Amino acid sequence: MPSLERRPLLAAALAMPALLHGRMASAQRAWPSRSVTIVVPYGPGGAADTVCRAVFARVADIVGQPVVVDNRTGGNTVIGSQHAFQQPHDGYTFLVNSSQLLVNPVLMTNLPLDFRTAFLPVTRLARFPQVLAVRRDFPAASLQEFIVHARQRPGAVNYGTPPGAGMGQMAGELLQARAGIRIQHVAYRLATDAAREVATGTLDAVILTTSTINPYLQGGRVRVLGVTSAERSPMLPDVPTFAEQGLPGFSMEDWSGLFAPSGVPQPVIARMQAVVAEAARDQAVIQRLSAVGSILVADEPAQFASWLNEQRTLLEQLIRDANITLS
Repeated sequence: MPSLERRPLLAAALAMPALLHGRMASAQRAWPSRSVTIVVPYGPGGAADTVCRAVFARVADIVGQPVVVDNRTGGNTVIGSQHAFQQPHDGYTFLVNSSQLLVNPVLMTNLPLDFRTAFLPVTRLARFPQVLAVRRDFPAASLQEFIVHARQRPGAVNYGTPPGAGMGQMAGELLQARAGIRIQHVAYRLATDAAREVATGTLDAVILTTSTINPYLQGGRVRVLGVTSAERSPMLPDVPTFAEQGLPGFSMEDWSGLFAPSGVPQPVIARMQAVVAEAARDQAVIQRLSAVGSILVADEPAQFASWLNEQRTLLEQLIRDANITLS
């Protein structure tokens, strides 16, 4: 039986978990008490921007506060990321980013912040299936025929992606490594430019998101040979994946994720993930984004963190093996 002197300490110790839980719950209920800013380091109208505007318009309704999407482009997402990091780490500024957050430390020197530690994962917002598409008269009707054609002509077949060192090029490098071929990469600033070039026959092939290539596919100006994702794209359900065409386990798609500057309270991160997940279940949001090829994810922070670690290892290895640069 505890002594009289120890009873107050024991009571305090027993009460501490309940007190901390109460404070966390209070922080979650109190946030947000004013507008929240989502920094998007990509231009308006792109896939990441479109997802943000659809999801966070619904989030604003759920939390009862404005959510502002702030586009700040440049520097392979460095400009927008640095701006987000420079704001108070109080849960009122978040960052949307993609593979650039993982590969910038490998591709760039003298960065103004440590991309490995500056941001905490909140949730993967969406994934964007990619496809290998070829010009209309390219002499291949399947991925395996494309591989045979490229193998017989090392370095002669070219393919375009936006931008350099983006997920399209990463899929192309993984294809070369897995299939034992060598094809020539051409970097484009905009996905629409690459799509137009393959549609006019200037390029042999492209690796682009389904939403970007679909207008040219519908117009009969290109042919799609395969999907780089692990699963078929809902937008192109009849197009087989790379894995189905002789490259088992192949998976490389574009994506966007939500991050909080380090130091943002965990209850706020948990609350933000919860309201994003709620918005991602809204049928109006799902229908709007599925129409442009975006697949909502909204996983929990721990799941997102684990997935990011796997992606980081894969992408860093591809960059080093293929000697990929931003130039």
